[in-house]
Amino acid sequence: MHIKKTFKLSAMAAALTLVGCGGDINLTSEVDNSVGDTIINNPPTSGGPTDVELPGKSNTQLATTVSAAMGFDVLVQVIDGEITEDVTLVASADGKPVFYAISGEVSVGGNTAGKGARAARADSDPTLTIEPGAVLFGQSGNDYIVVQRDGKINAAGTKSQPIILTSLQDVKGEETTAGQWGGLVILGNAPSNKCPTEGDCALQVEGVSEGAVFGGTDWEDDSGVLKYVVVKYAGFEIAPDNELNGITFGGVGSGTEVDYIQVHANADDGVEFFGGAVNVKHLVLTGNRDDSIDWDNGYRGKIQHAYVKHADNAGEANRAIEADNDGSTPDKEPQSNPTIANLTIIGNNFDTADKDSEGIYLREGTAASFYNTVVTGPSEMGECLELEGGTGSVTVSNAESGKIMFQNSVMACSNGENFKDAKDDDSNTILDLETWFVAESSNSISSSILIDADGVPSAQSPLVAADAGQDVSNVDSFFDATDYVGAFDGQNDWREGWAFGFGGGVVTASATVEGCPVGTSSITPVDGVTTTCEISGVITSDLTLTSSNYYALNGPVFVGNDKADSATLTIEAGTTIYGRSGNDYIVVSRDSMIEANGTASAPITFTSSQDVTGQETGSGQWGGMVLLGNAPSNKCPSEGDCALQVEGVQEGAVFGGTDEADSSGTLRYVVVKHAGYEIAPDNELNGITFGGVGSGTKVEFIQVHENADDGVEFFGGTVSLKYVVLTANKDDSVDWDNGYRGNMQYVLVKHADNAGEANRAIEADNDGSTPNKAPQSNPTIANMTIIGNDFDTADKDSEGIYLREGTKAQLRNFIVTGTSGMGECFELEAGLTVDQAIASETSISNSVFACSENFKATADSSEAAFDLGAWVLAQDNNSTEVMMSDVLDGIYTIDTTTPFTFSDTSFFDNANHIGAVDKDNDWTAGWTVGLE
Repeated sequence: MHIKKTFKLSAMAAALTLVGCGGDINLTSEVDNSVGDTIINNPPTSGGPTDVELPGKSNTQLATTVSAAMGFDVLVQVIDGEITEDVTLVASADGKPVFYAISGEVSVGGNTAGKGARAARADSDPTLTIEPGAVLFGQSGNDYIVVQRDGKINAAGTKSQPIILTSLQDVKGEETTAGQWGGLVILGNAPSNKCPTEGDCALQVEGVSEGAVFGGTDWEDDSGVLKYVVVKYAGFEIAPDNELNGITFGGVGSGTEVDYIQVHANADDGVEFFGGAVNVKHLVLTGNRDDSIDWDNGYRGKIQHAYVKHADNAGEANRAIEADNDGSTPDKEPQSNPTIANLTIIGNNFDTADKDSEGIYLREGTAASFYNTVVTGPSEMGECLELEGGTGSVTVSNAESGKIMFQNSVMACSNGENFKDAKDDDSNTILDLETWFVAESSNSISSSILIDADGVPSAQSPLVAADAGQDVSNVDSFFDATDYVGAFDGQNDWREGWAFGFGGGVVTASATVEGCPVGTSSITPVDGVTTTCEISGVITSDLTLTSSNYYALNGPVFVGNDKADSATLTIEAGTTIYGRSGNDYIVVSRDSMIEANGTASAPITFTSSQDVTGQETGSGQWGGMVLLGNAPSNKCPSEGDCALQVEGVQEGAVFGGTDEADSSGTLRYVVVKHAGYEIAPDNELNGITFGGVGSGTKVEFIQVHENADDGVEFFGGTVSLKYVVLTANKDDSVDWDNGYRGNMQYVLVKHADNAGEANRAIEADNDGSTPNKAPQSNPTIANMTIIGNDFDTADKDSEGIYLREGTKAQLRNFIVTGTSGMGECFELEAGLTVDQAIASETSISNSVFACSENFKATADSSEAAFDLGAWVLAQDNNSTEVMMSDVLDGIYTIDTTTPFTFSDTSFFDNANHIGAVDKDNDWTAGWTVGLE
């Protein structure tokens, strides 16, 4: 029976009385609720709420409370003690759902140290069967389930009816957190290298009462089935360093089936493997507070399709993988040596003196093989790959001998520490980890893997490119055939429908977010229907804009003050924010952040009220977006702090500093339309202004459409952009100044149809008064398509590229073209800018020009004539064509010029075409405007 919640009470109609310590519940009713019995014997429940025979003991008070929280009748059965015969936990009875309250240790099989003691009992090897859709909950940290050796669990949920193990608070709809109940422990007869060399093996498992033991000689031991199982809010700490994991596998054999499981918000590790050889597929580990995957003492299983994400908002976390063999004897046999394929790890910015968010740490002599693995995270994350050092490190020896191996794997951490080198006891490096990693030619390092916040790659992601991953079914028949890196292929999300946070795994339905978030105020719905919230002033605490509402800017809206009252503005995919006049704009101050993560199907839109209400749209109907960071500008003073006033914004909106890797957050699938109000002549707002924005900021899949001034402008800084669309902007589409040194790839500029107002596709400067001022503007731009129009007035006309005021630039894979009335397509300002081209400090290659006036003649600093056309055509693989139709089909490249090959692909892709868009991979489809 699939249960669908119809409503949720904000206050309980009935409440439990909690007495004693540890949060235990004192249950008082006419039903026998004692926990002294040690055998569950399935007593009949005649005279109770149902005449169906159910395991455990019914509890009317719990049932009343849970029913009130759920909004429908629920039966609650208390299970405790030892299960010594086969038991089935049904999901419903007499048309009512049945929930099971775990009380204390529930032991499937005898809690004894030796198999021999149990063998004499006829009922020593029971199976606990849990039906799809069943809900089990713990009431305190002392409540947990242990499947003993030779006992079995048969928990086979389904995608639409996962089995959920959670806390009482979750069931009641109260505040949830890690450690609210114990967890699930499965113990088997497979080997551990802690087993004695002779005699029986009985190793005490951590976090559980004495006598709960594991280990043996049977690698193929079978402890049952876990399928479509979600474990939430567990992990009680029994004592320091003795906690319950979400799911503990102690000596569990490969005969056990584990597929589609999730551990969410556990106080200790998500899953831990003590020896054994159990295999796992489709593993989701989210928001766990210590290690997400931990193995020790000879674990030799296989894992495929695994997703690890540390908690949002810098929630507590440690390592995605912490892997050991044996601390005292690192080369002890059997040696830990799992094989892992198609793993995605996303860290966070948790960082304390004791621990921080990290990627993979291999230590204490473990071996391991990784295939199709990607590790990524924000700039504040710790190291993403580390091998334990120390003089004579067995772990390092394993790497050097091939016992530790990575293939078709990507390190994509933006913190500058993809790798932490192993050192000996005297702090000498004994393994240059980056060199070791990239020595395998199928591995790579990247700063742009194009995955969303949930780890799903876009169609343009290098993780799903042809031949990105290898077919690991050739490695072992356990593995599914794959050809991509990471847990997801970008088309099918195997978490959907069953995992918590992905449409499943919910007991009490999440409350619908209604009304306006705290920090905004409700105003009359802009469309007469949709909740509309107004934002004004300074946002000084973290704020999330939900996609169910419209958001109106009221005047200048600042995210944080300058380097004070810092905050993060999070914007959900599909959200629309609008301005009603040129005075409405948004500024992200230094040290604050914006996290605007849209998707191709649900982009985030910044636009005008006219656009929202269906009126006539045009440029300059509202202000625009401004990001201010701590990266350098050559306008900064040589000494002291830097605080440069940005153009177009009220006094005090300043930028600049010394942190080239500064992060202002994320702009992804963001469309800015109809902005660019002119504050005063030559002081307008751009669509997006980047003032001293650092390389830690992620900007990809953005569009600025119909802006009154520039599309994007960079005042210094080092931010890089990928997948950029700039359409119908009335001044320059790309403008940089004052030491900008970022990168761009896949940039499409299209001037307005019907000879609409436009100027240059690129207008690029260093410094007007001191052209060679350092740091000098010198970006690298690849795969840009420029399509000009016939706009031509006495003041300006549609043109291509103009480099001036001492800027340098490295340009690759360009297509510059336009209609017949377009102005010049490439020009260099006379003087230093030309000198730098002659000295090869500026370059262009693998590019084609198809304009009526391809090149505008200029002069060098001696005022000697400089033949720009000759200089361009002397560079590698440059050429000219007659007209636009020779090089483009609409926006798509048809020119066959060989593209440039980058040796450093950490940001740049080695595209198979020049220009921005290839017809076989139209990354503009579905989210952009104005390209019809």
